Amino acid sequence: MHHLVLLASTTIPHTSAWTPLTGIVMILCNVLAIAIGKQVIPEPANGPALPNAEFFGGMGYPALLATCSLGHVIGFGVILGLSGIGIL
Repeated sequence: MHHLVLLASTTIPHTSAWTPLTGIVMILCNVLAIAIGKQVIPEPANGPALPNAEFFGGMGYPALLATCSLGHVIGFGVILGLSGIGIL
């Protein structure tokens, strides 16, 4: 049993606590993913429209959900990477 606790404590990476810089990194990653999605998705306006669609580049709900999901995946990878090298 003790070897499992030791194994778990050595394989879990240390991450920093949330800071405004962490939030800014996540926002930038989401903006990047929205920009990529706007260029790559053939018809981003299909599906239900957003209330202020022009604020999100004319995207509908499905395209916004897809791009923000990708943005969060990119964001947590960037945040873990920056935390791992000591920047965050």
